Amino acid sequence: MESQLILLGLLAVAAFVLLTSAVKVVPQGFNFTVEAFGRYTRTLGPGMHFLIPFYQRVGRKMNMMESVLDIPTQEVITRDNAQVSCDAVVFTQVIDPVAAAYEVNNLENAITNLSLTNIRTVVGSMDLDEVLSNRDDINARLLSVVDSATNPWGVKVTRIEIADLSPPADITEAMARQMKAERLKRAEILTAEGEKQSAILRAEGEKQSTILEAEGRREAAFRDAEAREREGEAEAKATAFVSEAIAKGDVNAINYFLGQQYVAAFEKLAMAGGNKTVIIPAEFSSILGTIEGIKGLTDAAKDATTARLGVPPTGGN
Repeated sequence: MESQLILLGLLAVAAFVLLTSAVKVVPQGFNFTVEAFGRYTRTLGPGMHFLIPFYQRVGRKMNMMESVLDIPTQEVITRDNAQVSCDAVVFTQVIDPVAAAYEVNNLENAITNLSLTNIRTVVGSMDLDEVLSNRDDINARLLSVVDSATNPWGVKVTRIEIADLSPPADITEAMARQMKAERLKRAEILTAEGEKQSAILRAEGEKQSTILEAEGRREAAFRDAEAREREGEAEAKATAFVSEAIAKGDVNAINYFLGQQYVAAFEKLAMAGGNKTVIIPAEFSSILGTIEGIKGLTDAAKDATTARLGVPPTGGN
């Protein structure tokens, strides 16, 4: 009885082993290769599949999804003998699982080394300034070379990105000084441009101010000349009026002109530099009275004349 139970148990275990080796489930995003006595026969896509136990088995399990491969940092010498540290990331996807499984040993290691050597080749053929400013060009050249090399392996390189480019510390410091100098240069240029515009505006303002001031002086001079002209006409009219009076024998008019000459002579005498005292003649007051009387006559004539000419009256004193 016990031997029968043991036999049934062995049969159950054998049946389970046969079942698990015969039924294979491939997850989505993977392909399995099938080998018969070590020789590739077919490829299993996602889903459930049946194999012949002991004759067929799963060979390689290939990931068909796009994957990211990190390329380690390395030191590269540029064409102008500058040392640059750079690393990259490579995006790959298996297109042909059979080629990827049997055409290359250790696919990831092969892609990593291929990328490292081509990074040295591409970066080493460029100057430092080109390396630092043309990262997109480096990516494009690397993608073209590496994708062509991995084609026989059934792998498609979809993208290569240079993750980091680091020049040495001394070069970085020199670049920082250069950038600072360039920014200072631009700041000085902008300051000079601002001062230039300010000077132009100030000069323009002074020019306009000078023009307006000159126009004002010209207008004032013109009006002064016009006023003097009209005042001269009024004075001439008054003189003509007094002259007519003198011609008619008017004694007051004659005394007016004589008094004017007397006062002018006395003024010169009083303003002489050596005189500290001035003696006024007794008849001086009577002469002034005569002059004031005649002056009222002439002022009246002058006001009448200026009124006709449009000049405001003097309002004689």
